[in-house]
Formats: sequence, structure tokens, C-alpha cells
Amino acid sequence: MSGNFWNKKNVFITGINGFVGGNLAKALLDAGANVFGLVKTIDQRSYLYYTSLNKKVVLINGDITNKTLLNTFFSENDIHICYHLASQVEVGVAIKYPFSTWETNIRGTYTLFEAIRESAENVSAIVVASSDKAYGEYPQDKLPYQEHYPLNPRYTYDTSKACADLIARSYSSELFNMPVIITRFSNIYGPGQLNFSAIIPDAIQCALGYDEFVPRSDGKNIRDFLFVEDVANLYVIIAESLYNNNNLKGEVFNAGTNDGKTVRYVIEKIYTQLNNEKALKKILDLFDKNSNPMGEINNQVMHYKKVKKYFGWEPLTEFDYGLDVTIEWFAKYIKSIMSK
Repeated sequence: MSGNFWNKKNVFITGINGFVGGNLAKALLDAGANVFGLVKTIDQRSYLYYTSLNKKVVLINGDITNKTLLNTFFSENDIHICYHLASQVEVGVAIKYPFSTWETNIRGTYTLFEAIRESAENVSAIVVASSDKAYGEYPQDKLPYQEHYPLNPRYTYDTSKACADLIARSYSSELFNMPVIITRFSNIYGPGQLNFSAIIPDAIQCALGYDEFVPRSDGKNIRDFLFVEDVANLYVIIAESLYNNNNLKGEVFNAGTNDGKTVRYVIEKIYTQLNNEKALKKILDLFDKNSNPMGEINNQVMHYKKVKKYFGWEPLTEFDYGLDVTIEWFAKYIKSIMSK
């Protein structure tokens, strides 16, 4: 961040009540921005409310597919920068309920862009969260993913993110000339990730004794993990850069660590850290009996060389340290929630 750029900037975040949205809101507030956020469902247990950030932002209740609501919002508020993070993020839910996933991830994206195009005169940067899943499955010798790889989704969630990605990029074309950057990040983890279908929060709560971990694979599948503070920092840098340089519109940026971890490794680290060796042995035995489920990509790792080249960014948080911070946060969070 440079100087006082963010001071009094009006910033709109769709999905502010989510894990990344809440952490991004905190980073922007700390930088001096005025933050507005779209919230579909008020969740008092979310990171936004748990940390009392909800008292420092302006929240708009509604659905990302409600174009009338969005048109009214943009007409009444002079928004300078928009982050589109709202998404149905669970792969399992996408397999079971494809229609609602299409509605949120695809319809929600073009609804937002049309509202901005029609009603937001001063939006000078739009940052859209796509996903590493949009690439689909590539052989391991092609990893890490690079931005020039064609999108090749196969499953419901992956396809929904690829469609949203393409829609967003179409608005940056010469037809509409909107200031859009697409981000495709690897798995994000850290304090506030309350989607317990995700591997890290699920394993932590189970290792703490609040549930029983059920492996969904053989544990050999590889994932790349980015710490949420590094992600929030990169989002701030990207939006500021786009605001100041319209030549960046239409660009796509991957971010990961260039290195993956097996699911088995992650589980072993968490259970060992929490001294739950008995449960870990049972889980490892189950891994040995499992195969990988249909509907999920086996291996994914992301390059960050392009964002380093353009913005000087690279991930600062080593996985083991980030995991320690995350475990400590969840231990306090779950205890506080259980005591209420």
C-alpha cells in the first residue's frame, strides 16, 4: 500500500460475511477505507461479527442475484472499488445442489456487473475472485498452474467458477471497457474460516474433540495453501494498482506458494500439534482404505511468479507457522462459541 491511497475510498465487498471477505474488510478498514458489504445471511458466529467488524462497516442485506437491490445501492453510494467475493464455495454442495451453485456463482456475477455498468459511475477497480478450480484437472507434470493455461473445468463447482471468470473478463473487453482483474488463488486458510467442510477447519475441530474426522480421499491428493493475511494483502495491492493503472484491466493473476501439501500431511500436522495421536492412527488407517471421490480434482498447485513480477508480492507466511496461528485461533473461537 502506498501513502494515504485508501483513506476515505468507498469500497464494496460482496461476500463480506465470508472468511476472506471479513479478513479483507479488516485490512481495508486498517488502511482507512470506508467499507460497504453485501450480506445474504447474518451469521453472528462469522469472523465479521465475532471480531465486531460488522460495527465498523455498512452492511446491505440481500442476495447477489437481486439486480434491483444492487442498482439502487450503486445509485445511492459513490463506490470507487469493488471486490466480488460472494460465492457458493463448497464442492460437496455444488455436487448435490448444482442449480443453487449456478445461480449464485454465475447469475450473481453477471447481475453484479450489469448493476455496476448501469448505475456505478465512479467504480475504477473491480477485483473478481475466481479459483484454481476453474482450470480443471491437469496432469501433475503441468503443475503449478500458470495463467496462460486454458480453463478446462469438468465438475459443477469448477464449471461455475470458470463461467464467472469468463463473464467477468468479457466486461473488461472493448465492448464495455470495465476495469476488471481476475484472481485465481489456491486454497486459502487461516483465522475465520468457518466453512467446516474445508479440510483445515474440519480437521482442527475434530482434533480438538468436537467431532470425528471422516476422510474423503486416500490422503495423497495435493493442495496448495495460502494464508489469509497474505491473500488480503494481495487483494489490497491489486485493487490499488488497477485503480491507478487502467492498462491492467483484463489481466488474470494466480497466487499460491508454488508448492503443494498432501491432505495426509496436513492432517498429520494438525493432529500431532494437538497431541491427538490415537485419533490420528485411526484416520491414517482409513486413508489407506479410501480412494479419491468423484467430482473433486486430485492435485492443484499455483504459481505466483506473475503477481511477483507485476506487484512484487510473494507469500510471506510459511505453512507450518500459519497452521499454528490458525489452530490457536480456532481453539479460542470454538471454546467461546461452545460457552454461549
